[in-house]
Amino acid sequence: MGLGLVPLGLAFGLLVTQSGLDWWWATAFTTVIYAGSFEFLLIGLVVAVAPLATVALTAFLVNIRHVFYALSFPLDRVKGRAAKAYSTFALTDEAYALTAGGRARTWPGRRVLWLQLFMQLYWAGAATVGALLGSFLPGTVKGLDFALTALFAVLALDALRDRRGDLPTPLLALLAALAARVLFPGQMLLASFVLFTAGLLARHLTGRGPRRA
Repeated sequence: MGLGLVPLGLAFGLLVTQSGLDWWWATAFTTVIYAGSFEFLLIGLVVAVAPLATVALTAFLVNIRHVFYALSFPLDRVKGRAAKAYSTFALTDEAYALTAGGRARTWPGRRVLWLQLFMQLYWAGAATVGALLGSFLPGTVKGLDFALTALFAVLALDALRDRRGDLPTPLLALLAALAARVLFPGQMLLASFVLFTAGLLARHLTGRGPRRA
């Protein structure tokens, strides 16, 4: 996963400089904010000099999904206040995807913490290199903003293979996204997560959840 973040970080760094920002913005975003998809959106907000209220609302709507991640993320295994604080800060989609699988249930807290730290180092380092390279490239490179979408698609496929026989879950997620798109187009992300969570709870209460051997 860390190696997979390298080309994604390079793409982000290139996008930063080719949007007219200085290279160090890539380092600042990936070190201080470290929010993946929101960082891609933040580039446009910074370039457009968006109001702070708009930035804050966008950050809330994009990152509200982390509230749901925290329900099953193994933070209880991480020892120490400082370590817990960093682990909470570094809870990304990729970190959650790796720790939510069956193989990660026996991982100690130290391994979870180092996993998150190295993933941020891969991400920040690659973004800085990409930004420095981007400052020397003429013109623009098309399609860089699709890199994150491609990574999410790969994570979804890996999660599907890890949970064989659990087809209703991705179907439920698809239905929740489509319903949110139709009913709440202005708040699709938040609405889709709420609908998806409600569907999972309803399936659990009715005893129709996936069974494991």
